[in-house]
Amino acid sequence: MEKCQGCHGKDGLGGQPFIPNIAGQKEFYFVQSLMAYKAGDRKSQSMSDALKGLSDEDLANVAAYYAAIKLTVAVPK
Repeated sequence: MEKCQGCHGKDGLGGQPFIPNIAGQKEFYFVQSLMAYKAGDRKSQSMSDALKGLSDEDLANVAAYYAAIKLTVAVPK
């Protein structure tokens, strides 16, 4: 999880414009996305590097953690 927090933060809000927020991401979608990065089907060198050595169980745990973060949404008027 520390690898993820380095860019996305413990709160899942990636503090830079080029780093996406992952807090509150749907768990199933997030697992599928992480698996695609790990397999090379989605391309991002930093994500591929971060996922090296992580098991499928690790990816599921990461997805569950960030999916459990609750967000408040405000729709623009």
